[in-house]
Amino acid sequence: MMAMRRAIVVAAPALTALSLVGQCRAQSAIRATGVLCSVVTLRRIDPTQAVPGSCRAAGTVSEASSSVSIGIVGFGLVARELAQQLEKQRASLRCAGTDVNIVAVARSRYMELSTQGEDVIKAMTADSKKRPTDLNQFGDFMHSSPGQRVIVDCTADDAPAELYASWLSAGISVVTPNKRAGSGSIDRYRQVREAARAGGSRFLYETTVGAGLPILSTLQDLLRTGDVVHKVEGIFSGTLSFLFNDGGRRPFSAVVREASELGFTEPDPREDLNGVDVQRKVAILARECGVHLELSDIPVESLVPKDLESWSPSEAERAEGLAISFVRKLEPYDEVMAQRMAEAESKGEVLRYVGVIDVANGTAMVQLRAVPKSHPFAGTQHADNIVTFATARYTPRPLVVQGPGAGAAVTAAGAFADILRAASV
Repeated sequence: MMAMRRAIVVAAPALTALSLVGQCRAQSAIRATGVLCSVVTLRRIDPTQAVPGSCRAAGTVSEASSSVSIGIVGFGLVARELAQQLEKQRASLRCAGTDVNIVAVARSRYMELSTQGEDVIKAMTADSKKRPTDLNQFGDFMHSSPGQRVIVDCTADDAPAELYASWLSAGISVVTPNKRAGSGSIDRYRQVREAARAGGSRFLYETTVGAGLPILSTLQDLLRTGDVVHKVEGIFSGTLSFLFNDGGRRPFSAVVREASELGFTEPDPREDLNGVDVQRKVAILARECGVHLELSDIPVESLVPKDLESWSPSEAERAEGLAISFVRKLEPYDEVMAQRMAEAESKGEVLRYVGVIDVANGTAMVQLRAVPKSHPFAGTQHADNIVTFATARYTPRPLVVQGPGAGAAVTAAGAFADILRAASV
């Protein structure tokens, strides 16, 4: 049967369009479906600009037909960026029929609840007395808020994750970049998923893997449409991507120093080099594929030298800065990494820090691996994340998703998109 040719024009945010481009580039999969993508035109629409036929173009703002009450737990860089993005888009969303309101914000020690329509963002930065943080009270307040209710957990802590099940079962959706629930104990993970089903709410965590990149949603779409995923592989850490994209031109410790100065690493770089963050992301993806592994089931190759794993900085070293002190301790081990890089180069390969989920065998691992220079992972730049999906449809070449996988702006944008998905329940 002759394949049908379809011209596709995409007017959508880049996150949505990226998945389509990946599908149109996978020619073997396209031929299998009988549809050839002949034209793909990507055009980003700025919703703050007038759109012909819209209420904004007509000079009017319609009454929103639905409302979304948002509570934010944690108020660091990502949360503040999210609040700004929500405020910037609020008029456009209202024009489209959805009124979004941040009605509660909680930090580690205090919180603000908008009981009489107060601006909680302004209140959080004011000098006025605030009520002590009580996440149970926070959840009760959100439960009584109007419209769709969404709690956004922007922390990296376990305490909010312990309450997800109670929030979800009460009909409050949870959006989060916090990896604790998705990669914590299997029992709690199952309780959270079941609570969402029982409460008719949504548990959305796209930003736990790859920040704003459509990694989890792409995987979910593959599975929901009946594809069989064989293997998922990726560079899931922007920090570790940056370290190995240097290509061995400088000592490894010097690249770690630069990554720290650019703000890519944690205050203690060992938290990046030990691979635990990548291990958590691999666990989340594995569970999405139906491979329910505990963290302890996923072996990790740490890049922290054995002698430095238990290094306890002195007061003077802490005063100087953990990163500066650690880099100095790391310098004597530069030759070890230089030898590994030289060995890879002699074979026409490069080193990349990779997470792997072997769905067929029910296993996963995290390791420093040499890949050929023709491999998709070899072409990463700066702090790219990249993920390949090898599936029954996407073969012999896998579907590839690549782009910046860290940063407050893209992480907040990914959480914003999840909020809108939750609001469409």
